[in-house]
Amino acid sequence: MPNEIASRGSSEPSTLSSAYTLLDTLRFLYPDLTFRPGKKFKFRPKKTIYYLPPETSPETFPLLLCHELAHALLGHFSYLTDLERLKIEVAAWEETKNLCEKFEIPFSSEFANLELDTYRDWLNQKSLCKTCGMTRFETPDGNYHCPRCDLLKA
Repeated sequence: MPNEIASRGSSEPSTLSSAYTLLDTLRFLYPDLTFRPGKKFKFRPKKTIYYLPPETSPETFPLLLCHELAHALLGHFSYLTDLERLKIEVAAWEETKNLCEKFEIPFSSEFANLELDTYRDWLNQKSLCKTCGMTRFETPDGNYHCPRCDLLKA
């Protein structure tokens, strides 16, 4: 068994240990929040943060856990439009950077941007009109409208 651990790389056991230490620290500092293992990282208002076990991805665990904590601390309980959702994701990653400084965790702008790209890509796909391929716009009620197809219907 010691050889298996050594063969995984010397940083993995300490990274895993650090992940559990961070989790314990956050539970202590934020007793009004509940931290629970789940199927993915997510914040569920008003007080629950779900996380994947640190063994799943020990390198990204601290960033993703801090990101979900950022949503909780910023009061991200709901959003009305998809653009608003993207804005709260950006704000949460900005706060994640602050939390990483506070807890002396290396912050990766590259990782944060890759995560934000998934939302940008999702928003881009969602805004495409399925009939003509033109970019639709979203109204404050959360509905999408295609300028071309809506004009043709009129």
